[in-house]
Amino acid sequence: MQNVEAGDVAWVLVCTVLVLLMTVPGLALFYAGMVRKKNVLAIMMQSFSLCAAMTVVWMVAGYSIAFTNGNAWIGDFSRVFLSGIAENWDKAFTLGAGTDVAQPTTIPESVFLMFQMAFAIITPAVVTGSCADRMKFSALLVFFTLWSLLVYAPLAHWVWAPTGWLAAMGVADFAGGTVVEINCGITGLVCAIMLGRRLGYGQENMAPWNLSYAVIGASLLWVGWMGFNAGGALAANGRAGMAVLATQIAAAGATLSWTFAEWLLRGKPSVLGAISGAVAGLVAITPAAGFVLPGPALGIGLVSGAVCFWCATTLKAKLRYDDSLDAFGVHGIGGIIGTLATGWFAYGPLSATKDAPNGVYVGGFELLKVQAIAVLATIVFCAVMSWILLKITDAIVGLRVTAEEEREGLDIVLHGEQVF
Repeated sequence: MQNVEAGDVAWVLVCTVLVLLMTVPGLALFYAGMVRKKNVLAIMMQSFSLCAAMTVVWMVAGYSIAFTNGNAWIGDFSRVFLSGIAENWDKAFTLGAGTDVAQPTTIPESVFLMFQMAFAIITPAVVTGSCADRMKFSALLVFFTLWSLLVYAPLAHWVWAPTGWLAAMGVADFAGGTVVEINCGITGLVCAIMLGRRLGYGQENMAPWNLSYAVIGASLLWVGWMGFNAGGALAANGRAGMAVLATQIAAAGATLSWTFAEWLLRGKPSVLGAISGAVAGLVAITPAAGFVLPGPALGIGLVSGAVCFWCATTLKAKLRYDDSLDAFGVHGIGGIIGTLATGWFAYGPLSATKDAPNGVYVGGFELLKVQAIAVLATIVFCAVMSWILLKITDAIVGLRVTAEEEREGLDIVLHGEQVF
């Protein structure tokens, strides 16, 4: 049994705080700056409230469903309400303990589950960007409570629990290309389609209210993403260092490629484009961060910035779906690019172990095939389950505010407050 390493504990705790910072205040400010003034408080309330709600859901059952042994599809209920966590609270935690695929760590279980909780918080918060300006607050709480337990937690089990079927297949997903990015992107697209377009979409001016808020939010996301990605190493080691480096390089590459693509095609490089490009690069490098070297990281960033720009502008305009703040165009598409790229560019020594000295994840056709299966499975599972859960939510409380309420603005209608 491994011992608890103080340095590793400190590092993962810092990463956990950075990931929480990404939701509140990072994502809250990022989204608030991009909606219209009458909906600023509502979108911020969504991020803030989901931070609280998903914390409780994760404690009650989400963590147990995601990370206990269970079977290939879902965990068991041995950690419901975090039962049993007091038994070895100061000992090193082993993920998948008692199985042939156990993964020992040098941190306590409380630190591991808290780090994973931060991921379970930000993922549904990202989805709110797709249904901004028109979803009921009650519907949001009902839908994401069900979604966290029935979509996010099982998917996390598939990919990150040693007993999960995709983990057993050998999927390489360092920090959430499937579990977080493709998941929230596909869910966001389904939400946008089922809710329908905003009133006046394509006819009225829906320009961002305050881009300075969005820039501050994007900056917090950029910095917080270092913890989001590098924390996946679960230790303060060389792999975490490489993940930080890859994350920075990919974000920079995507910022530049989105900016220059927009400059070339539209005549001016916009602030909104630059910050969107940065997020696209951060998304795309998420599954690859601890598996690739700096060169491929730059390539992933450059490709994701240009492709996500096309998806968030040209593709969305052609298909006329109203993904308000481009959760699908940036997170869904970026996650797909990064997950597939990991399959080809994974550098074996970064994942080497005593049992696999050449690397657990080695880029090539075999790993690319596994990555493609993971992408397809994630898309189908998230799309079908999100559709079902949205139908259930609609039957319980209704999904969308009335046309009159939407015109007045969600701040006043839902929360009785407004920004002056």
